Amino acid sequence: MRSLREVFGGFGVLLRGLGIVLRKPRLFLLGALPALITSLLFLAAFVALLLNLLELVAWVTPFAEGWKGVWRELLRGALAVVLPASAILVMVVAFTTVTLALGSPIYDKIDELVEEELGGVPEAPHESFPASVVRSARQSVTIVVVSLVVTVSAFLLGLVPFVGWMVGPVLTALMGGWLLGFELTTNAFDRRGLLRIRDRHRFMAGRKLRVLGFAVPTYFLLAVPFVAVVVFPAAAAGGTILTRELCPGPPSTEPPPQPPSQV
Repeated sequence: MRSLREVFGGFGVLLRGLGIVLRKPRLFLLGALPALITSLLFLAAFVALLLNLLELVAWVTPFAEGWKGVWRELLRGALAVVLPASAILVMVVAFTTVTLALGSPIYDKIDELVEEELGGVPEAPHESFPASVVRSARQSVTIVVVSLVVTVSAFLLGLVPFVGWMVGPVLTALMGGWLLGFELTTNAFDRRGLLRIRDRHRFMAGRKLRVLGFAVPTYFLLAVPFVAVVVFPAAAAGGTILTRELCPGPPSTEPPPQPPSQV
């Protein structure tokens, strides 16, 4: 029963985040704007890819010009399928990272609003702007690369008859949601002086079911085109609420406490 309470409590975090941003319609609309911009940019890039697909395929396969017609067309036909599919995969994996980067000031504001409403804004530790940019970029690239590896591995596993058909989608949902949890809690953990991915992992691992209950439904909702525009502000607020539950108390100069054990 406790496990179920943790899972449903995690989903409740998303609903609480939605409730907070809906009480601030202007902030909600601002929070939806970066997701809308990202969606439109990705859509435009994908349409441009489709419109120039044949030329692009020919450009990347100059070595096939001397092949017999059937083999050349088979190779280029396969690439014409693989390239759009790969583009969709990259866009899905990178959507959250790009949106958070585009809307960083807005999501910082949402983070502050949630902290104020629930009990005060922690004083963020001092970090120079260049160091912050380098750290954020490095962490974002790491998460995107790991997400791509997990997604491709889950897809390949899904090709295995029977077992893969069940395990592949489950692995994608769990790992995709877990990595999404890392991204959505970044600002709130940073405010508490927990700047490294390993710091987030330590606290998230203490309440895995809570994190997955929040992150997995959010992962599926953000994967639906343009639904993400509505969900993203709530997800950003929910990430802050979740962090407060995983790492309660004011920031301290002392080493952070150990997370509670998951029963």
